[in-house]
Amino acid sequence: MNDPLTPRDRAVLRAVHAGRCRLAGTGSVVLVVDGVACCDQFAAARLVRDGLITAPGGDAPARLTATGRALLVA
Repeated sequence: MNDPLTPRDRAVLRAVHAGRCRLAGTGSVVLVVDGVACCDQFAAARLVRDGLITAPGGDAPARLTATGRALLVA
């Protein structure tokens, strides 16, 4: 992980854990929370880059990685 988690990052991780998020996009990752695009367009890319959430191809539910789960409970 490159940067410390922000409160927004933790909120996104909680939303992903609750099953409220989807990752969409092929060129850039778009995070959709409860059917609405996340206002922080860089959050998803940062969390994927840091290995905290998965970015499956196409439009699919976001999932926490083992590292993401560990940071969420920490």
